[in-house]
Amino acid sequence: MKALEIYTDGACRGNPGAGGWGVYLLYKNEKKEFYGGKLNTTNNQMELTAAIEGLKVLKEPCKVKLYTDSKYVMDGINSWIANWKKNNWKTASKKDVKNKDLWIELDAETCKHEIEWVWVKGHSGNIGNEKADVLANMDAAVEQAEDELDIFAVEQQITQTESIAWIKQHFPKGTLAGNFLHEIFE
Repeated sequence: MKALEIYTDGACRGNPGAGGWGVYLLYKNEKKEFYGGKLNTTNNQMELTAAIEGLKVLKEPCKVKLYTDSKYVMDGINSWIANWKKNNWKTASKKDVKNKDLWIELDAETCKHEIEWVWVKGHSGNIGNEKADVLANMDAAVEQAEDELDIFAVEQQITQTESIAWIKQHFPKGTLAGNFLHEIFE
């Protein structure tokens, strides 16, 4: 069974708001990055999505050390999920589990692998976590920029050239989102 490490992170600009998830996967000398996002989402949803997507890319059962900086994901997977499943995805107060669809999907993915869940403090210098954080925030920024640009373009009835000028003005170089967006549009 292959042994690998997966670092996951979620990000959200506003909660709810534009969100992104990032996955940094290490196997032997190989490093892979995956990321994505969604417009109207929450940070917890992006944290769950990162873990799901990190496991989904695996083509066979693996021994995984999965790192997350989310207490929500850690508590859910280690403490709450067994009772949720026993109670048909209801909480102790008989309410539907929040993000039930994502928890069900994560549960299905975890059954395929041997996973050691590891909590890491966010923004503490852990290289894998920092890399996943950058990927998550990059896509959250893109989702936000696309949404703001769409709203602005509709309100102002502007051209694509004017849209690019707006991006350059509102997302300056020197910021993560700015550097990424300038690279795309230059």
